[in-house]
Amino acid sequence: MISAAFDYARPQSLDEAVSALAEGGEEAKVLAGGQSLLPILRLRLAFPELLVDVGRVPELRGVREEAGTLVIGAMTSHHDVIRDPLVRRYAGLLAAAAETVADPAVRHRGTLGGSLAHADPAGDLPAVALALDAELVAAGPQGRRTIPAREFFTDYLQTALLPGELLVEVRVPKMENWGFHYEKFHRVAQSWAVVGVATAVRRDDGRIAEARIGLTNMGPTPVRASACESALAGAESEPGAVARAAESAAEGTRPASDLSGSPEYREHLARVLTRRAVMTAAGVE
Repeated sequence: MISAAFDYARPQSLDEAVSALAEGGEEAKVLAGGQSLLPILRLRLAFPELLVDVGRVPELRGVREEAGTLVIGAMTSHHDVIRDPLVRRYAGLLAAAAETVADPAVRHRGTLGGSLAHADPAGDLPAVALALDAELVAAGPQGRRTIPAREFFTDYLQTALLPGELLVEVRVPKMENWGFHYEKFHRVAQSWAVVGVATAVRRDDGRIAEARIGLTNMGPTPVRASACESALAGAESEPGAVARAAESAAEGTRPASDLSGSPEYREHLARVLTRRAVMTAAGVE
């Protein structure tokens, strides 16, 4: 199919992009990598009057350090996230999950900010942002504001971004001496996750001092496995303790029923995948 007609703007700076979005209001959409938006437009599931292409805004790309934080531009591609030495050193979970996104073509065009702003609960990176306690910075007509990842995803395909606001960067606390793993179950290669588990674990003296677990496709938004995190805090780094804690991984979730599985099946997957992910992240044999 062919998309409905729309106006097109290609700003060269962040200020121009914010101005264009403000003029377009609620009828404007941002074009980043286009890997999610373009199929929606072609299927006529969205009818924007204005498309603001931010592909030529240099301020939105790249990775830098700022005190104890990694600052990642929203237009940084999945490919560049995977290869960046700062991300691999201080936010390895993000690099590992980005490696599982779709296929090489999508990873070269798709962007970190685009994935988060699209807010698909079956997407891999929103759950990672939760597990990393990331903060997302939005710019709009009233200036910049910082939104914790736990408050950013509000409902299915909806975020806390206001009309006229643009996601400009993702701020991730540097995590040294943490183990991490992203465990994903999907029916065929390159497809959406039926369930995914993003896990970061910090060990101390043979025990799990802290665990952070984000769940993919276990509700209308990505969620933290809070009950499991609490059960793991102080637990011994051994298979039995991890398995017992993982039994609570699905508590508080609202998985959907679709052609890929029932809610009960997804809850089962969440428990199994969480056990595997935590054991790998914690180095449990």
